Amino acid sequence: MKVLLPLLGLTVVVGLWWLATIVFGVESFLVPSPADVVASFLEYPEHLLRQSLVTLWETVLGFLLSVVVGVPVALLIVGSKVLERMFYPLLVALNAVPKVAIAPIVVVWFGFGIESKVLMVVLVCVFPIVISTASGMKSTPHELVELLRSLDATRAQEFFKLRLMYALPQVFVGLKVAITLAVIGAVISEFIGAYEGLGYVITQSGASADTPLAFAAMALLAVMSIALFYGLAFIERKVLPWAEEHRR
Repeated sequence: MKVLLPLLGLTVVVGLWWLATIVFGVESFLVPSPADVVASFLEYPEHLLRQSLVTLWETVLGFLLSVVVGVPVALLIVGSKVLERMFYPLLVALNAVPKVAIAPIVVVWFGFGIESKVLMVVLVCVFPIVISTASGMKSTPHELVELLRSLDATRAQEFFKLRLMYALPQVFVGLKVAITLAVIGAVISEFIGAYEGLGYVITQSGASADTPLAFAAMALLAVMSIALFYGLAFIERKVLPWAEEHRR
């Protein structure tokens, strides 16, 4: 049922989409039918898959860098009230700035290469990772902390055996939010300045009114997001089998 129900939902949505294009006689350059999208994909399979790999690489690289940056920042915030009061408002302000507005500046600073794409992914992903990790660390019951300290546990033991274990379910929540945002960040950067990637394909196909190709690229982005999300959920189940109640 876990697989059948999502497939049934997808079938219903695609069926309604197809029916709407037939009933209302919508031109394919406005809204293509699912058959037009499949035909466009079959016309350029190698090109689309190559561009998918470009976007996937930018997404994964930026996401991993976000984890490397975001988790230590969250630990610093949790560990020091002074740092939390100094930098937490700045993180909120950074997250509030529309990333579409930042993207042209990032391209000016770092050019049209992969650096600007990865940085955009980091800017989009790092905030949910910091917030979820910090919240998880703070959720540790105080009585358990006091109990561990009464047993002369070191700071390292308190962190790794108690606080980190309590925080991991929340950390994975943030990671799953961030991985879907990572795809969006990569595509935004490809919209602004790129010569490859699915965002570039969508921009070029839109300019030439090749809407079926744009829809095919968007469908691949959706597949990529779903695969990354459920891949992370699979890792979570393997790493945290005891946290099943947090996932219900």
